[in-house]
Amino acid sequence: MTKVIKDIEIKNKRVIIRCDFNVPIENGKIVDDTRIIASLKTIKYALKNNCKIILLSHLGRIKEKKDLEKNTLAPVAKRLSELLQQEVKFVNKTRGKELEKVVEKMQPKEIILIQNTRYEDLEGKKESSNDKDLAAYWASLGEIFINDAFGTCHRKHASNVGIAANIPSALGFLVEKEVKALEELKCPSKPFILILGGKKVADKIGVIENLITKVDYLLIGGGMAFTFLKAEGYPVGNSIIDSESLEFCKQILEKYEDKIILPLDIKVNNEYANEGSIAIRDITEIKENEIGLDIGPKTVKVFKSYLKKGKTILWNGPLGVYEFSNFKIATDEILNYLVENNIKTILGGGDIVAASGDLKDKIYHVSTGGGATLEYLEGKPLPGIEIME
Repeated sequence: MTKVIKDIEIKNKRVIIRCDFNVPIENGKIVDDTRIIASLKTIKYALKNNCKIILLSHLGRIKEKKDLEKNTLAPVAKRLSELLQQEVKFVNKTRGKELEKVVEKMQPKEIILIQNTRYEDLEGKKESSNDKDLAAYWASLGEIFINDAFGTCHRKHASNVGIAANIPSALGFLVEKEVKALEELKCPSKPFILILGGKKVADKIGVIENLITKVDYLLIGGGMAFTFLKAEGYPVGNSIIDSESLEFCKQILEKYEDKIILPLDIKVNNEYANEGSIAIRDITEIKENEIGLDIGPKTVKVFKSYLKKGKTILWNGPLGVYEFSNFKIATDEILNYLVENNIKTILGGGDIVAASGDLKDKIYHVSTGGGATLEYLEGKPLPGIEIME
């Protein structure tokens, strides 16, 4: 059994907490603080136990020097200070004497946030390659390590797997909650329905292969629907197609035709934009110059008829281009339907979580992981959790 934070003694200790503060930031301001809020339970538990708290997180990708400034964690320290109503000291270093002095002078219940762990990727990808020296250095700053970053559990990095290999470790409340919710999918209440959207079929092949025998129905929308429709011989106009996955779609449709539910109608435009020549087309009538950007009202109605029977719903990927107000209608309508009818729903990370907006708090479980959730659903081991076992 994997240890969680309550299983180990952390009182009066220096505790390193790996959080997932990989949040969208525009012009120095945080656009969505969902992941920051999700980390508060573990941080507050450490505060109650009189700990000296050292926070680690990545933000974005660091490939060249110009990426450093736009991916600083300084705005996160500011937002955390507001949410916790106490100072979170930001240390603009990932290692060195300045950081060591700050750690040395820490008092119980003080919190510091170290600069973006991926700053260490600028020269030699030390964070992403799980550099042993870097992992040992970070581990030396604390006495206990808590991994509360589910979004990186599928990565073998210095700041998660590396630190855990050096000092006593456990999972935080957020990761514990994620694992429990996703574990339920191994033996879900039936009917079990999977909704898949998003752009490329290739990104979801592993999920489909792992879950198709377990689900009662698979409802397909989003850009990936057009690859399935083309595989069935329907015209798709200029809609996005994942050509390399056409053969997979043909085979899976033949084998599980009674389980897979495809759109009956599509909301199209003559360009990839919110405005233009918008129309609803039957799947047999999409014109050559048209792009499918959402599922249509008939499809929404059919999807609801299946979801009405559902006892467990897993949803990954929006049903349309939710960034455009004219093409987020189906996604919004299905989300509201699930909430209003109190149907047990797990949102499997990524864009569908962003699309859920204010409904997040009314949904059974909203995963903070993107790639980690997908890999878990594919049945792959997650190194960030395995190292704890």
